[in-house]
This record gives sequence, C-alpha cells and structure tokens, in this order.
Amino acid sequence: MNNGKYGSLQDLGRYDLMLRSGTWKRLRKLRWYPVVVAETMTFRKSLSPWQKFEIETQLAGWDKDGFLVDQRFTVAGEIYYQSWVRVRFLKNPRGIVTPDQVFAEFGRPADKRQAPDWVHEWAKTTALPKGKEPAPSIWS
Repeated sequence: MNNGKYGSLQDLGRYDLMLRSGTWKRLRKLRWYPVVVAETMTFRKSLSPWQKFEIETQLAGWDKDGFLVDQRFTVAGEIYYQSWVRVRFLKNPRGIVTPDQVFAEFGRPADKRQAPDWVHEWAKTTALPKGKEPAPSIWS
C-alpha cells in the first residue's frame, strides 16, 4: 500500500457513503459532483499486502465553502491511517454548490457535528485562491 493507493481507495469510500445514504442518484440528477479541494494524511502503521482493513468515512463538519470528511483505514478497530479531506461540490456545466444549497436539497444533519478547530484552521490556511483569482507561483 502506498500513499497514492490510499487516495484512490478514499475516493471509493466517499462514493460508497453517498451511495449508501441515497444522495448519489439525486446528485447525478442535479448534475452536481464532489471534488477534493484539500487533504492531509497521517500514516501510523503500514498495511501489508492482502491484509484485511476497513475504510471508515464520516462527514465531520462544514464551513461556508465545503465539507470536511474524516477518513480512516482501520484493522480490528485500530487506526492505521487517517486523513482529513475538504470536499466541494461543483455543478455541470459550471459553478460551485454551497453547503447551504446542499442542505436545502438534502436536509441538514440533525446533530451539531463539527470537525476539530485545528481542521477548520488547516482548511483556511491551506486554501488556494479560487479558480478565477490569480495564483502566481512565487517561491519565498
């Protein structure tokens, strides 16, 4: 298992969450689709070839621009790898879907879940300018 494979399997975990929650079909009809905006990964233990593991995926919070997803790879309930993923929804042919628009369509979670403060701070401090804003590559 390498860092690239973790990312690909995480995509499947988020897709599975949308399928199981019943949101995927409706997203397709609305022509909305999720994209990863940012991600931070922490590796704790190596997964060996053919070792069985589970991927746990949970919507952990949101802000005005996107959603924060906690994903973990576990073996017998023990965390081997964890990542925080910031996801935004886009609409086809163009445009950004805000969390408020998503909640208007699907409902807001009943609980008051929020990611830890450091995750919100990470999301703010690592954000790049939006697509139409300038983002010059200048090394300091």
